[in-house]
Amino acid sequence: MPKEDKSQHIPQATKLKDAVDIKSKYKLTSNQNLVIEKILDKNTKCIFLSGVAGTAKTYSAILAGLQLLNRKQVSSIIYVRSAVESSDSKLGYLPGDIDSKIQPYLEPLMDKLSELLSKNDIDKLLKDKRIETKAISFLRGLSWNAKFIINDECQNASFKEIVTIITRLGEFSKIILCGDPTQSDINGKSGFKDMMNLFNNQESMDNGIFCFDLAEDDIVRSKFVKFVVGKLNLFKNAKSTKTNL
Repeated sequence: MPKEDKSQHIPQATKLKDAVDIKSKYKLTSNQNLVIEKILDKNTKCIFLSGVAGTAKTYSAILAGLQLLNRKQVSSIIYVRSAVESSDSKLGYLPGDIDSKIQPYLEPLMDKLSELLSKNDIDKLLKDKRIETKAISFLRGLSWNAKFIINDECQNASFKEIVTIITRLGEFSKIILCGDPTQSDINGKSGFKDMMNLFNNQESMDNGIFCFDLAEDDIVRSKFVKFVVGKLNLFKNAKSTKTNL
């Protein structure tokens, strides 16, 4: 007689049947490839990814998520963002239901998907709910098994909100929290850097949590953005030096 399976049963959705055709647009740096490699590692549970504009944080996260779908390591990708506008410019009240209100904040997701997949593959993944979107405000009570969660623009989440999203993680799931600490729009209330620092140690790595910093050399968006970020860094450093004199 076959041996009885006494392993724990984990409720989860069925995995992707037909693989999608992923086409990579950028020549990624060694640091970005290391991030993707670590995401794909079966022992990785959580990654904090900090980086300046143009360092392909969202792109790398979505690319890795699509690979996880193809490998049947997860059943779906969940894209999470705070509904926070720029601190310097507000659109005001947005009409409609919650899906309509959050739609403007999902443009980065759709932009990156269009760079990586054909329209047919994108439409199929969305129709089959292989890619879902959530607002941080509506996560409490949820539990995610065998899913890949991308918390984008995480510098606009408070410490408490980040606690909420990380603690949704069930069995066989992974999460990546992407943020640029220089572009927070919540007036000093960001919890991203504090949370990343809390888990940036050997004990956390032993438990599947890893932290990465992408810098100016990892900018792949364009030479123009790399030039602008370099000039901004020089300006910030000069300003800081004057302040300390």
